[in-house]
Amino acid sequence: MTLSTSASAEHIYATGLRNQWHPVVPSHFVAPGAMRKVTALGEQWLLFRRSDGVLSMLADRCPHRGAPLSLGKHLGDRVACWYHGVEVESDGTVSSVPGLPGCSLEGKRLVTSLPVREAGGAILAYFGDEEHPDPVELTLPEPLTDPEVDAFLCYAEWNAPWRYAVENLLDPMHGAFLHHDSHTMFDGDTTAKFRIRETHRGYFFEKTDQRGVNFDWVELCRTGVDWVDLSIPYPPSAGPGGAFGIVGMVCPVDERRSGVFFWRYRRVSDWQRASWRFLYRTLIEQRHWDVLEQDRVMLEAMPADADQQENLYQHDLGVVRLRRLYRAEAEAQSTAKA
Repeated sequence: MTLSTSASAEHIYATGLRNQWHPVVPSHFVAPGAMRKVTALGEQWLLFRRSDGVLSMLADRCPHRGAPLSLGKHLGDRVACWYHGVEVESDGTVSSVPGLPGCSLEGKRLVTSLPVREAGGAILAYFGDEEHPDPVELTLPEPLTDPEVDAFLCYAEWNAPWRYAVENLLDPMHGAFLHHDSHTMFDGDTTAKFRIRETHRGYFFEKTDQRGVNFDWVELCRTGVDWVDLSIPYPPSAGPGGAFGIVGMVCPVDERRSGVFFWRYRRVSDWQRASWRFLYRTLIEQRHWDVLEQDRVMLEAMPADADQQENLYQHDLGVVRLRRLYRAEAEAQSTAKA
């Protein structure tokens, strides 16, 4: 199974863009010597970790009869299909057909294996289509690689399209309303004007008349993986370390579900890092979950065709820019006729 260019643009737009990296699940979901079935971009996959920690991601489909490999047995460096015992290595090569030794399937790479990387406690995979199997260059978000930054990963699964989750992040104004009663977004004006500022890797969508008060700006970054960066001021009660940042990514699970990844970070070192980590775990983390829950409730309650019956205004320029970008890429990635 390979993601195909014969998919329609609408299908790609609904289930996730190809030929780039996407987050899949947190790393701890797959322990050494374990397997886990996952859905991503509308397809079934198997995450397979050897006992030495090396991770692989295979199409969850035995090349013999199409049975799910995720129902099979972990054999250390390969998986055996439960149905007829066909053994598949971590790179997708059939190593053995126990029922017919010497079978022509043996030695052939018949199962799709995706390139994977782990960063910041998350598993990322490259989802290329049949014309672009080799991974594009991946540049990770700076807050996940900077040793002076400390981050906590928060992961949740929402019954909402992946686009809605990304659009929510490209809509800073909702912070002043939906999250008004939170511990960080209660301050500032409830009116604003916005602008788009292009960058070499994406664009900023930012307020022109307020900065450093509420959820006042967001940057969309496209560096092999799509992610957003934003900053929210912290009150003194949150301890040392300056502003609170969020790196956000979204996994398109299928047309109606998404996995959201939020790294909450601060630039802290030495004793400040220990203080920040203590305060986060004992006091701040639950407050952040409360804010995230507000987003989940709102997005899950929106109708499936919400983006087809709208009346947008100036605050929605960031969302409009995003939709045009993603729709153009979905069209480019599809050879199917509309």
